[in-house]
Amino acid sequence: MVWAPEAADTPLRVLRRLETGPRGLVTADAEARLLDHGENVVPSRLPPTLPRRLLRSVRDPFTLVLLGLGLVSALIASWATAGVIVLLVAVSCLLRSNGEHRADRSTAALRRLVATTTTVRRRATKDAEPEEREIPADQLVPGDVIKLGPGDLVPADARLLRANGLTVHQAQLTGESAPVAKRALDLPDGDEHLLWQGSSVASGSALAVVTATGAATRFAGAYAGPPPGARSGSRLSRRRGARRTSAFDRSVYGLSWVLVRGMLVIPPVALVANAVLRGKGLEALPFAVAVAVGLTPEMLPVVVTTVLARGSALLARRGVIVKRLSALPDMGAIDVLCMDKTGTLTRDRPVLSGSVGPGGRPDPEPLRWAAVNGLVTLHLADPPAPDPLDEAILAGAPELGEVEGLDAVPFDPLTRVSRALVRDGEDVVVVVKGAVEAVLERCAIGERERRRANATAAALARSGARVLAVARGAASVPGLDAVARGAASVPGLDAGARGGASQVGLDAVARWGASPPVGLDEAGERGLTLVGFVTLADEPSPDAAAALAVLARRGVKVKILTGDHPGTAARICRELGLEAGEVADAAGLTAAGAERATVIARCTPEQKARVVRALRAAGHTVGFLGDGVNDLPAMRAADVGICPRAAVDVTREAADVVLAGKDLSAIGQAVVVGRRSSGNIVTYLRIALSSNLGNVIAMLVAGLALPFLPMLPVQVLAQNLCFDAAQLALAFERPGPAVLRRPFRLRRQAVLRFITGFGLVNAGVDLVTFAVLTRVHGTHDESAFHTGWLVENVLTQAAIMLLLRPVARVSRPLGLATGALAAAGLLLPISPLAPALGLVALPVTSLLWLLLVLVLYAGVLLALTTRTRRKP
Repeated sequence: MVWAPEAADTPLRVLRRLETGPRGLVTADAEARLLDHGENVVPSRLPPTLPRRLLRSVRDPFTLVLLGLGLVSALIASWATAGVIVLLVAVSCLLRSNGEHRADRSTAALRRLVATTTTVRRRATKDAEPEEREIPADQLVPGDVIKLGPGDLVPADARLLRANGLTVHQAQLTGESAPVAKRALDLPDGDEHLLWQGSSVASGSALAVVTATGAATRFAGAYAGPPPGARSGSRLSRRRGARRTSAFDRSVYGLSWVLVRGMLVIPPVALVANAVLRGKGLEALPFAVAVAVGLTPEMLPVVVTTVLARGSALLARRGVIVKRLSALPDMGAIDVLCMDKTGTLTRDRPVLSGSVGPGGRPDPEPLRWAAVNGLVTLHLADPPAPDPLDEAILAGAPELGEVEGLDAVPFDPLTRVSRALVRDGEDVVVVVKGAVEAVLERCAIGERERRRANATAAALARSGARVLAVARGAASVPGLDAVARGAASVPGLDAGARGGASQVGLDAVARWGASPPVGLDEAGERGLTLVGFVTLADEPSPDAAAALAVLARRGVKVKILTGDHPGTAARICRELGLEAGEVADAAGLTAAGAERATVIARCTPEQKARVVRALRAAGHTVGFLGDGVNDLPAMRAADVGICPRAAVDVTREAADVVLAGKDLSAIGQAVVVGRRSSGNIVTYLRIALSSNLGNVIAMLVAGLALPFLPMLPVQVLAQNLCFDAAQLALAFERPGPAVLRRPFRLRRQAVLRFITGFGLVNAGVDLVTFAVLTRVHGTHDESAFHTGWLVENVLTQAAIMLLLRPVARVSRPLGLATGALAAAGLLLPISPLAPALGLVALPVTSLLWLLLVLVLYAGVLLALTTRTRRKP
């Protein structure tokens, strides 16, 4: 049964054609439909095969340049050079492809741990009462009845049966940036009554029946082209998964292209220099190609992938899921962490603490009407999860009296109020509850009374309470009897459903499921009477103080972005030992004020995002921790979006890092692992490029000073291959304490300065080695000279791997790798490969001289690194 609803279809027709009812499917029927339709998964590309991964690896800039140099070598019949270059490329691509495969497999497994679930209504048998349960979204089938609330992702195409204040984001499908209002119209004229997979609920709640899943959804069809009526540029394939390049990615790409430009410049410079000074032309081309290859960090993509995959696996064992690998080094670079206080610094469950009138005197009426608002919202809006504030109010509320709920609009983060329409005896009353400023805007009070009410609310907030204002007013609602009749028809609905979904029962479903002929109108909610204020207390989280102290020691500054009153947030900060500093109001906040303030209060979702963007523009790396739909804009604006696993679906989908719970200590662990990962990558870059740059400079100088090439092209490439293989051990290093003390960023200029300085030192040592070899062997024994320099190069590379790291401790993988590299340098001249490489056995005297140079070089490195080891 694959069926798409027509625009004019009523709920009755939809339910009939899907062979379902408002009480949901029988579990056995749902299982049978799942076999027929398959899982509710959007068809996507299969995991890339090994050949496809290899082809993707070739697109790396270093690989492309190496292949170009290999092609040049083949054209001039330098087959040995071309063969070794191809071997280098093959090894790099194979290692990278294998690493990406393992990383993708691990990431996919981790994503399944935070898979989206949906509240669905199903029955054990045909006559049983329906039960609401959470099931994975991929288990939905056409005919399922689902409940949706703020922050939920719409898991499949659906037709609304009931909607309360519902707005959805559907920009991925239609290009509309603002939330779109949806209504459960009985006789629709457009698509207001339809929900599309891939959209998300911005506000309100809904009951809907699934009409299409998997490949049959509009979301899946968007892969092939823009959906009907979509705006230009809204094609899903351009939007899905799109995210700006991270700071880490930009640094790596920038450094890579600096090196690529150097690789492209070296061959022409070497050729011209040899032609002018030595009278050699194309015969020096193989050497020039080999020198360019010598500058290349072929293992950079492999090391980066390995380091990040290891870091994400380590965090997964601690309950932290990294959904985007490049977010790991960005976590290590965070120097500002923004968060809301609710559920992170405080517990999820607030406690009712008081109810006062507009003048501040204790009064039970505000609590009674706040409870009426919460109860009606809970029953009529029927959200998938109750609002914690409403639960706290209802737990302490007095007797509500004879009150009948007629309509309700749940809390909207944009309007910052929830609204209920009730019948109180003979009167119809609108009850509004929410943020003080938003409620007072709807009240008809004089300036004096307004100032008095604001002063009362401010005094309550300064005492540390969370303050909600409550207002009510008479409602003049034409057609109210129709609403009452619609509400009264609900019992008939159930009877009809139990009778096998008779015509009468289905008609009742259609009438009740559609939006009532009258209801709440925000424009008409003016002139209300302020009833008073309800106060709630937030209890600090027991682990928050210790976690904040750890983050402070790590150099991470915490900023609180909250919709609460400044006094409420400041009190929580003081209780947790967090210096509140300057407390700012989000309205009119400047970029400089955002940097200075620790607490920014009365924030709307967009204001949170503006604060994050201002901090990033000031040069900070910003993380944002949130769990609600109101945190989504700020999370997308941050360098790293963080959320707990219990966050709403749309927030969890947008996050880069998902925590097992609302535990700030887990963020500290992720920061440490991120810094370790960045430290290992920077260590690799420093070691590889310092050595390569020094060798390149020395070879270019010696190539002009000596009557022969200082090293044959095949020898340069063989040495490079050994060094690259050993450097893979750097992915398993543990950087020292200095790396973990403060935010760590891969700074391109700092890396370039480091490799330039140590590269010149390395080049000087190579030139000393040339002088020693010339003195011992003269300029007539080319093979001995080549062998001596290759041995010395490999040994100094092993020394660099040990001494240019930020810590003195040597790990087991690194010890084994450097030992193998040194052994390869000493054994190659006497191995069966020696003739092919043009190497000869060296006399003991030569080896002793080379050992002396190595010891002097190690002493110079120790002297230089002693001063820099404490700096990341």
